[in-house]
Amino acid sequence: MPEQVALVTGGSSGIGLSCATYLKEKGWRVFTLSRRSQGPAGFEHIPGDVSDAESCEASVRAVVTAAGRLDLLVNCAGFGISGAAEFTPLTEAEAQVRVNLFGVANMCRAALVQMRQQGGGRILNISSFAALTPIPFQLWYSVSKAGINSYSMALANEVRRFGISVAAIMPGDTRTGFTDMRRKSVAGDEVYGGAVSRSVGKMEKDERGGMSPDSVGKLVAKLARRKKVAPLYTVGFGYKCLALLFKLLPAALCNRILGMMYAS
Repeated sequence: MPEQVALVTGGSSGIGLSCATYLKEKGWRVFTLSRRSQGPAGFEHIPGDVSDAESCEASVRAVVTAAGRLDLLVNCAGFGISGAAEFTPLTEAEAQVRVNLFGVANMCRAALVQMRQQGGGRILNISSFAALTPIPFQLWYSVSKAGINSYSMALANEVRRFGISVAAIMPGDTRTGFTDMRRKSVAGDEVYGGAVSRSVGKMEKDERGGMSPDSVGKLVAKLARRKKVAPLYTVGFGYKCLALLFKLLPAALCNRILGMMYAS
């Protein structure tokens, strides 16, 4: 069996680094990609920007030149913004979607060419539980992650004929540097009675007390070798229960619960 090769975007920190670490422990040759010029110790690093299609194509070419193939793409690169939708400039919203959603699309488009030529491969896209439970005052982040779910499910049906499988993975609150890197805006907070600050404060508290990124890394390493994958995966027993509950309850009730949690 030829050496299995993986490329992890956002692999310099957080969930991406955890995915890269667990894949390497399982015997994969792992390349990391991020905007940083230097990657984490022990990995072959490629500086790149997922929001730039040409950069993504160059990154995949670099992996194939070095390793001869690409068996697994793990899309972890992303960031978050927060604030009231009414007061969020569309330039900020576009930047959010450009990285989180179109960054995934750019990398997938680049990787699919190689995976088709070699007769197969797997793509795992890191989404979020917010894709199922859109969070007030993190509207555009939720939109970008819901887009990843839809993109992954549709793409899976398109490329199955080539032996390529695709899945989206939805972590809940996770303890990473993502929290401190969030681009926060409190514009209009006084109009909303302080709800913007309260909502983001609660979310940050939940994230800091959330699951370890290792929970995601272990799942990715497990799914990387699995013969078949489902279209969507929720990380953590508690979040799996919540996902089931939100499927069973009426949408109005679910949204009301989210409002009580994050918009009061």
